[in-house]
Amino acid sequence: CLLDASLGRCVRACPTGGDPGEDPGHAGETMSLGWPGNASGSSQRSWRKCLGTGKSGHPCFRMETQLYLQANVETMLFAFSTHQCRALRSVASAVSDVWCCPPAFPVVCTVRCQKFLISRVGEDWIFLILLGLVMALVSWVVDFCIAICLQAQKWMYGGLDSNVFLQYLAWVTYPVVLITFSAGFTQILAPQAVGSGIPEMKTILRGVVLKEYLTFKTFVAKVIGLTCALGSGMPLGKEGPFVHIASLCAALLSKFMSLFGGIYEVSHLSNIEMLAAACAVGVGCCFAAPIGGVLFSIEVTSTFFAVRNYWRGFFAATFSAFIFRVLAVWNKDEETITALFKTRFRLDFPFDLQELPAFAVIGIASGFGGALFVYLNRLIVQFIRKQKAINRFLMKKRLLYPALVTLLISTLTFPPGFGQFMAGKLTQKESLVTLLDNRTWAKQGIAEEFDYIGNSQAWKHPQVNVFVTLVLFIVMKFWMSALATTIPVPCGAFMPVFVIGAAFGRLVGESMAAWFPDGIHSDGTIYSIVPGGYAVVGAAALSGAVTHTVSTAVIVFELTGQISHILPVMIAVILANAVAQSLQPSLYDSIIRIKKLPYLPELGWGHHEKYNIRVEDIMVRDVRYITLNCCYRDLHNVLLTGHLKTLALVESAESMILLGSIERAQLQSLLSQQLGRPRRMEYIKERAVAEKKRLSVVSSLGSEDGGHRASQEVRFQVRGQRPFFVGESLVNSENLCDLQIAEWEEKQLDEQVNFNNCKIDPAPFQLVERTSLHKHECECLTVVFKIEVIFSRELNKVDSCIDCFP
Repeated sequence: CLLDASLGRCVRACPTGGDPGEDPGHAGETMSLGWPGNASGSSQRSWRKCLGTGKSGHPCFRMETQLYLQANVETMLFAFSTHQCRALRSVASAVSDVWCCPPAFPVVCTVRCQKFLISRVGEDWIFLILLGLVMALVSWVVDFCIAICLQAQKWMYGGLDSNVFLQYLAWVTYPVVLITFSAGFTQILAPQAVGSGIPEMKTILRGVVLKEYLTFKTFVAKVIGLTCALGSGMPLGKEGPFVHIASLCAALLSKFMSLFGGIYEVSHLSNIEMLAAACAVGVGCCFAAPIGGVLFSIEVTSTFFAVRNYWRGFFAATFSAFIFRVLAVWNKDEETITALFKTRFRLDFPFDLQELPAFAVIGIASGFGGALFVYLNRLIVQFIRKQKAINRFLMKKRLLYPALVTLLISTLTFPPGFGQFMAGKLTQKESLVTLLDNRTWAKQGIAEEFDYIGNSQAWKHPQVNVFVTLVLFIVMKFWMSALATTIPVPCGAFMPVFVIGAAFGRLVGESMAAWFPDGIHSDGTIYSIVPGGYAVVGAAALSGAVTHTVSTAVIVFELTGQISHILPVMIAVILANAVAQSLQPSLYDSIIRIKKLPYLPELGWGHHEKYNIRVEDIMVRDVRYITLNCCYRDLHNVLLTGHLKTLALVESAESMILLGSIERAQLQSLLSQQLGRPRRMEYIKERAVAEKKRLSVVSSLGSEDGGHRASQEVRFQVRGQRPFFVGESLVNSENLCDLQIAEWEEKQLDEQVNFNNCKIDPAPFQLVERTSLHKHECECLTVVFKIEVIFSRELNKVDSCIDCFP
C-alpha cells in the first residue's frame, strides 16, 4: 500500500497477478481520506485486509511506506475526523506488525559492547575522556586557524612595503572584514554566542536554564565567530569563550549520544556536575593549564563547590591539556611537551628579599588598574545604551559599530604610524613572549642595542626609549581592550588583560634594572634584576584583579613552566584582589548586571547593613498552597494563578500546618488523569450506551427521533493536552450538548483529590522567619542543592515562601 500524500488517499497497488490471500474484486480500489463518510465499508475492510494479511516479503509492503506512516500517523490522527482516525490506527498497527523483526546481529553486538563498557569503565570516565578529546581538537584547530589568519595579515602587509597607503589599506581592511563577518555570522546564526560566556555559565550553574544557549547552532557560531575575531588581531581573548564552548560540547555529547542521557533529561545535580567539569576543561585546553583551569573555573563560576566533582574536573582538564600539547608536537610546532610560554629565569637566586616591596607595589597598583578596567568597560556599554539616538541607529546598523571600533584600533596600531611607538606590529602572543624574556632591555634609563634579533626589536625605537614604549603600550592597550570587548562577537578579556599586566610588570622590572644596574648586593654576590619575573607578577596580579580570582597565579606557573617566583606572585595577586574587590565587582559580575541575568549576587565587602536583612524581609506572604482535603477545582485554580514549581501541602486552611511539598508536574498529572482523554472517552461511551437504549425504547413505541450528529471540542483542557474530537463512529446517536459536558466537568472538579499515588516530599526546606542572611543559608541551599522554593514557618505554620529562580 503506497500512501499518496499529495492526493490524501490510500491506493491499493498489488503486483501483477495479485496476492492469493486477497479479494480480486477489490484490486486497484481507492479510498479517500479527506472527509467523513466518503469511504465505504467494503473499501475499509479491503484496506485493512490488504495490510493485515500481507507477508513481509510481499512487494506491496515497502519500507518507505512503513517509515512514512510511522512519521506521519500522529499528524493524520489529529488532522482527520474520528472515523478515518480509527482506520489509520489500524494501518499503523498492521504496518508495525508486518515489519516487526528481530534486531540485526551488529545492532545486538553494539548494545552489548556499550553495556560492557558502562559496567566496566563507567559512564563518567567515558564521557570525560570524550569531552577532553573533543575540546583538545577544537582548541588546536582554532589556534591553527588563528595563526593562519594572522600570518596572512602579515603577508599582505609585508608584500606591499613599497606603498605605505596600500599597506594601511591592507592592515585596516583585513581585521574589519573578519570582525564584520564574525559579528554578522553570529547575529544571524545564534546571538547567544556573543561575548565571553562565563557570565551566562555562572547563571546556568546557579540553576537557571537559558534558552538556546547550549545548542549546536550556538556551538558553530561560537567557534567560527571566535576564530575570525581572534584572527583579526584585535585585543581579544579566548578563555571565556572556551568555557562556553566546553559547556556546549558537554551538552551536545550528552544529548546526541545514546550512551549518555541528555544533560537536561538527567537529574539536575548530574547536569551541574558535568557542566562544572566542562568549565574546567575549557580553561585547561586553552592554556594547557589543567590545575589552574580547574581552580579558575571553580572561582569564576561557583560560589559553593562540591568537592566530589574535583576528580571530574582534574581528569578531563588534564587529559584535554595533554592531547592539546601532543597535537602541537605532532604538527612539529614543539619538540616535546613543554609550557606554552617557556621562560629561562634564574633558578638558584630568582629574586632578592629587598625586591618584595616592588612586587607588593605591582599588586596594589594592579588592584586599582583592574577596578578601573571593569569600570571603563561598564561605562562604555552604559554610555551607548543611554544615548537613545545612537542606540537606535546601531540597532538598525548592527555591523557598523564593530566595523568602526575595529577601524579605530587598527589605525592606531598601524606599524608605520602611531603603532611604531607601541610595538603595534606584534600579536598578543608575540608581545607576551617578549615581555616574559629574562634579559634586560635598558640600562641607566637608556635603550641599549639588543644583542639578539627577533620580535624584541619591536620595542626599540630610535627616538624614544623603552620606558616610553611600554607606557604607551599599557595606556593604549588598556582602553582599546576595554572598548574591543564591547564588540558583539564571541570574545573574552582575560588574555588582553594578562598582556597588559605583563607589560606593567615589565615596566617596573626595567625601572628596577635601571635603578640597580649592577643588581642588588647580597652577601657580596651580585645578582642582576630579572625584568621577566616582574612581568610574570604583573600579568597574574592584573588578571586576578579583573576576574577576582587567585588561581591566575597557578595559571601563570603552568604557562611559564616555572614556579621560581611563587612567593611574589601570590603576594601580588592577593593584594590586587583585596584592592579590586573593595572597589568594583569582577568583570563577569559586571557583565551579569549589564545583561540583567537572573543571578543571585554575593554579599560584598563594606555592605554590613545587608547582614541585618532577614528572611521575613524577602519572603512572599501570599503563599500558593493546597490542602489535604481539597478538590480538583481548588487544584485547578492554584495551577492557573501560581507559577511556582513546587507548592506547599498543608493540613487545612485554618491550621496551615505544613505536611510537605508537591511539584507542579505532579499536580498537573493528577488533574490530567481526572479530566483527561480516558475519563472523557469512558463517559462518552456510557452516554452512548444509555442513548442507544433510550432510542431503542422509543423506536419500539413507534416514535423515531433522529439524533443530530455533533462533533464538539471539549471545553476544558489540561495545559499541554491536545484537543480531540468525538466522531459518529464512537457515538452513533450522540446528542451531547455543551450543557451536558459542562455538567460532567463540574462534577469531576468537585470530587476530592486523592494524593495516594502522588510523590510528596515530607521534609521540604524550611527557614525561620528571623534567619539572617549573615548565615548565607538561603544562598547555600539554592546554590549547593539547587532548591527552587524555600518555605518560611513560624510555630510550625507555613506563612511565606521564596521563589529562588523566578
